[in-house]
Amino acid sequence: MTSASIFISRHPVKTSTSTSLFAIGALARKAKEAEVKVYLSTLDDEVVKGHMSTLSNPSSLPPPELLKTSITKRKGTLTVIAEYKRKLNAEGFVNDIFEPELMSPVFREFGASATAVMTDKRMGGCDYEDLMTVAKEQEESRGDVPGPLPVICSDLIVDKVQIARAKACGAGAINLQLGLLGEEKCKDFMSAAAALSMESVIEVNNLDGIKLAVSSLSAPIILINSADDIETKCSWRSEHIPEDVAAVCLINANQNKALEEVEEAWKLRDGGYQSVWVSDCLFKSGGDPTEHAGAIINAMKSKSSVKFASPRSKSGRGEGAREYLGDILM
Repeated sequence: MTSASIFISRHPVKTSTSTSLFAIGALARKAKEAEVKVYLSTLDDEVVKGHMSTLSNPSSLPPPELLKTSITKRKGTLTVIAEYKRKLNAEGFVNDIFEPELMSPVFREFGASATAVMTDKRMGGCDYEDLMTVAKEQEESRGDVPGPLPVICSDLIVDKVQIARAKACGAGAINLQLGLLGEEKCKDFMSAAAALSMESVIEVNNLDGIKLAVSSLSAPIILINSADDIETKCSWRSEHIPEDVAAVCLINANQNKALEEVEEAWKLRDGGYQSVWVSDCLFKSGGDPTEHAGAIINAMKSKSSVKFASPRSKSGRGEGAREYLGDILM
């Protein structure tokens, strides 16, 4: 695994072998390990302990594919994984963001195919209580249309107890950063997740990471988090990721108030990606009625093309009839 694969925050990283990248990775890992050590020293949650006991004698059953199925629709269709967080990468805490029990149904009702909760307090301002709140709200919609979304724990996972904790909070999947963990630990954590009937999303940030995730890990879901241009990421999709692997691409928020992120989603869809993972861009416009989180999700799912439509025209509500390719083809 090359040094270029070390990746910690939700800021995309250009391929690099710089010393600073190593330092960031080492510091973040040590900080998280210290946090987990404190949690373990005071662990009294019997449910988490029960899951840890399961991990001491893991089964070899394959993981479920609820998340993969949910985010993988017909060819040419794009799905959205909406991530909840209280703190944006560039601007700190969001003043007017709604509580998780209010945002969770918005993600579902406006067409997201899965939701994630950034449970790292430093990066996302959320914790495992927020994860539990979202998972509980989603479960309460069982039997409704739309029904509950798969819930992903998006944490800097460095210990199996975090996987057990995510399971106890109701998550059905975890996010594993291949560059941070390395090949062997990533395999180990994938097996641990499978033993708890959880899926793993393998996050990579360069071509070397993609090749390793495909050839060594046989990852069913790969999340691309890279600052490389869209054309490069689309070439990775077409040339290096097998068709039976769910290819997801992270879309970071631009610093302006425009909706270039929606256009980026359309380009990634046309480049073969099945899903996009969005977070900061859902909240950068606050409560703007035409650019709120649900409207942005709807716009990203639309069947519009970059050539013939503008993102803003697809974001608002009430402009007339609009069709979504996923709804038509399913």
